[in-house]
Amino acid sequence: MAEEERALLGPAGGGDGFGDGGVSPQPLRPLPSACDPRRLPHRLLVLALMCFLGFGSYFCYDNPAALQTQVQRDMKVNTAQFMALYAWYSWPNVVLCFFGGFLIDRVFGIRLGTIIFSIFVCAGQVVFALGALLNTFWLMDAGRFIFGIGGESLAVAQNTYAVSWFKGKELNLVFGLQLSMARIGSTVNMNIMGWIYSRVRDLLGYTGPSTLGLTLMIGGITCLFSLMCALILAYLDKRAEKLLSKEQGKTGEVIKLTDVKDFSLSLWLIFVICVCYYAAVFPFIGLGKVFFIEKFKFSPQEASAINSIVYIISAPMSPVFGLLVDKLGKNIVWVLCAVITTLASHIMLAFTFWNPWIAMCLLGVAYSLLACALWPMVAFVVPEHQLGTAYGFMQSIQNLGLAIIAIAAGMILDTRGYLFLEVFFSACVCLSLIAVVMLYFVNHLTGGDLNWSAKKREKLQKAAATEAEEQERLRRQNEDDLAKLRPKADDFSLRNKYLSKLGAQLPDNYCSYLSTMAHRSVLK
Repeated sequence: MAEEERALLGPAGGGDGFGDGGVSPQPLRPLPSACDPRRLPHRLLVLALMCFLGFGSYFCYDNPAALQTQVQRDMKVNTAQFMALYAWYSWPNVVLCFFGGFLIDRVFGIRLGTIIFSIFVCAGQVVFALGALLNTFWLMDAGRFIFGIGGESLAVAQNTYAVSWFKGKELNLVFGLQLSMARIGSTVNMNIMGWIYSRVRDLLGYTGPSTLGLTLMIGGITCLFSLMCALILAYLDKRAEKLLSKEQGKTGEVIKLTDVKDFSLSLWLIFVICVCYYAAVFPFIGLGKVFFIEKFKFSPQEASAINSIVYIISAPMSPVFGLLVDKLGKNIVWVLCAVITTLASHIMLAFTFWNPWIAMCLLGVAYSLLACALWPMVAFVVPEHQLGTAYGFMQSIQNLGLAIIAIAAGMILDTRGYLFLEVFFSACVCLSLIAVVMLYFVNHLTGGDLNWSAKKREKLQKAAATEAEEQERLRRQNEDDLAKLRPKADDFSLRNKYLSKLGAQLPDNYCSYLSTMAHRSVLK
C-alpha cells in the first residue's frame, strides 16, 4: 500500500531527491489505470461491484413468487401462509427504514455496514432454504425475517457508495444502472428458478421439501456472490480513502421523529398514493404466476415470463422516464397517468380474457413512470433537513402496507378466488387515484410547485438564488459598515484593558466599557 501511495501521490515532502547514503531512488512507475481510483477504468470496476452488490438480494426476494406452486405443494400451505413469506420480509423494515442510515453513518460505517447487511441477506436465504429442507415452515418464515433485516438496509448502503464515488450528473446514471441491475436480478429469478427446481427434481428423482430446499440453496449462491462484491468493494474503498485522503461515505440522513408533526397534507397524500399503489403491484406479482396458469392456461415457463415483464420493462424504461420527468416537470400529471394506466391493466386482467401481455406491458410502463414521478415529489414539499425523516417514514409505511396487504391478498384468494382478488387490487388503485386527485387540488389551492413545468421551476429557482445572493451581499456590506464604526484598539486602551483584568482600580474616565457603550449608542 505504501508503494501504491508513493506511485499515486509522488514523493512526499522536499529534500534533495536522494535517499539514504546519497543513492538516487528508482523512478516510480505510475499505477495502471485499472488500479488508480481517479481513473475511469477503476471507477467502472467499482460501479460494476456496486450494481452487483444488490443483485443477490433482488434475485432471492422473489424466490417465493417464482416457486409458488412448488412451495404450496411441497410445504402443504395455503395461499395466506405463502404470502406471509413476503409479510415477514416487510415487518423488520417498518422500523429499520428509520435507522438504516443511522447505523451506516454512526455505528458501522459504510464498509462494515455493507458487509454486515450482506451477511444478513446470505444468512436469511440459508435459513429459508433449511426450513424447506427440514420441512419446517416456521423456519422459512424466520429466514425471510432475517433476509428482510439486511435487504432494505443493503439498498441504502448501495446508494451511499454511489454518492461517495460519483458526483453530479454521473450520479443519475449510476442510480439508473443500479435500479436496472436490480430489475435484471428479479427477472432472472422469475425465469430460472422453476428450471432449477425441475433439474434438481430430475437429479433426486422426486419432488418434496428436499427438492425445494436444494433449489433455494442454489439460488442463495447469488447472495454469496453479492457478499464477495461487498468485501472487494470495502477493500477498494479503504484503499482509495488512504490513497486520495477522502472521507468514508455517509448517507447524510438526519432522522427526527418529531418532524412528523410538521408534515404537510400534500406529503401525507403522497404517502397514501405510495402505499395504495405498490399494494396493487408487488403482492400481485407474488401471486401472478399461478394466476396466469389457472386463468389463461399458460405453461409454467410462459407464466414466469409474463409475470416478470414488469421488471423487464422497468430496467430500461426507468432511466428514460426519469429523464423525461426531469425535462418536462408536471409530476402530478405523470403520477395520474401512471395510476390510471395501472387501474386499466387490473380491470383488463380481472374482467376480460384479452391477451394478458397487453395488460402486463401497460403495468410495467406505469410502474416505471410512477417511481420516477412520485418519489422526487417528497423533496418539493419537505425542507432539506426533514428529507431523511420523510423518506424513512414513506418507506416504513410502504413496508407496513405491503405486509398487511400480502396477508390479506392470500386470505382473499383462499376464500374468494382470483376475481375478488383482482377487484381488491383495483380498489387499492382507486384509493390511490382519489389521493392523486386530492393532491392536485391541494397543491393548486396552496400554491405548491408539485405540478410546475421544469422550465418554470428552473426559472423560479434561479430567481430565488439571485435574491439569496443579493441578501448575502447586503449582509456583508452591513458588516463592513459596522466594522468601520468600531473604535480601533490603540496602545492606551489595550493597556487599560490589561490592567483591569489584573484587578487594578482605574479612574472612571479610563474604564474600558465606556468606549463600548459609546460605540453601541452610535449603532442605535
